[in-house]
Amino acid sequence: MLLSAAILGLFLMATPVSAQDEGTGDGAPPPENVSALDLYKQGGSFMHVLLVCSIGTIAVAVYCFVQISGKKMAPKDLVDRVNAAMAAKDVNAAYSACDSHPSSYGKVMSGALLKVNFERDLANKASMMDAAAEALDEEEHRQMVWVNYLNIFATLAPMIGLLGTVWGMIEAFDKLATTSGDAKQLAGGIKIAMVTTAGGLIVGIPAMFFYFFFRDKLQGVMTTVQKHASFAIDILSGEIRLQGATEPASQEQTEAS
Repeated sequence: MLLSAAILGLFLMATPVSAQDEGTGDGAPPPENVSALDLYKQGGSFMHVLLVCSIGTIAVAVYCFVQISGKKMAPKDLVDRVNAAMAAKDVNAAYSACDSHPSSYGKVMSGALLKVNFERDLANKASMMDAAAEALDEEEHRQMVWVNYLNIFATLAPMIGLLGTVWGMIEAFDKLATTSGDAKQLAGGIKIAMVTTAGGLIVGIPAMFFYFFFRDKLQGVMTTVQKHASFAIDILSGEIRLQGATEPASQEQTEAS
């Protein structure tokens, strides 16, 4: 889990934080080092919520790494099988291959192949393209749901951190007002309150990066799926010659991966 280490390591494995050496000239002992784990405990219950957001970010990012790829959503072997079946006008073989495959390309082509009608112009190409476009939008929306979770964590984590900071400062000022505390106690309370803001940013920044990364990657992969589907439909309609039926598949698959 390299991704897990990359995110949690920013906080839980950070270099120990030390208080400033102010006031040590009066003979007082130097302040003790405070580890990142200690700061996590001092942050209070808000840090537990941020930990959940961190785990959620890791889980969604790993899922997107696995699922959003050209090899997963438009496998070359399936593309080649469909192109060969379309060139042979074997619609049943093409539909069986797509319907039994869980990839986005398989789902898009399954919807398009249901519209095949050789009695109409170009085997009813217009209806096939419309069905493919509708299935493509549905697939993109289905995958985008997971990517949007990263955006949720990227927005939610800093807000939770800010709420924890405001809550901690309220408690610090309330303690100062009801006790005989001094400015040092107030500074200590504010420092602890700021821990939640730092935690929220540590979770939110990677989540935002992964959101934009996978959003752009998904758009690129879906464009490749659309090209493969259009190419297969053109083969069936006779607008592409038989000898070129399987050449672009390998080229576009390389670009998608």
